[in-house]
Amino acid sequence: MESVGFIQWCLDNLNYWTITLLMTIESSFIPFPSEVVVPPAAYKAAATGELNVWLVIAFSTLGAVFGALINYFLALWLGKPIVYKFANSRIGHMCLIDQQKVETAEAFFLKYGVAATLIGRLVTVVRQLISIPAGLAKMNLAKFVLYTALGAGVWNAILAAIGYYLESVVPEEMLMATVNEYSHEIGMVIIALVVAGLAFLIYKGYKK
Repeated sequence: MESVGFIQWCLDNLNYWTITLLMTIESSFIPFPSEVVVPPAAYKAAATGELNVWLVIAFSTLGAVFGALINYFLALWLGKPIVYKFANSRIGHMCLIDQQKVETAEAFFLKYGVAATLIGRLVTVVRQLISIPAGLAKMNLAKFVLYTALGAGVWNAILAAIGYYLESVVPEEMLMATVNEYSHEIGMVIIALVVAGLAFLIYKGYKK
């Protein structure tokens, strides 16, 4: 209950540091949606001017990289057996993680290679867990940070744009419901674009 109260306090007092902290939590193995953080911060930037929307994107992306690094190094140091054991444990289930989700992230990583770190940040199912197979595979750290930052930056920019736009359209109490609707639809569009792009690249390679 104390941790829930702390998170609520951060949400009620959004600034660049609480945004970074909450996005670090969101990007690690602790379940916490980015939709709860970035759009309200961008909404606040548009409504009051206390925050700068570009800095909201920058600090939320920084937090996402920090959280991803936690998963990366835990997977790198602990190895697959302990990661799977944690996923199957009671604590893992409390964090909404199970072996099937880890295996899904692994399959995604193996299918798309290092680019999965970038693409995975845009896919709801594997966004938080894509760092685990990257750590297990001992992916180059510089590439991991670069692709994570790019993918997280794109997603956070989308969420910030939604929050900033909605300030002039909906009252604050309707913000989260509207964001969930928009982000789900945008997520589906992104997945479709990613699949189409990969299919095109595979076709070009096959043609050569």
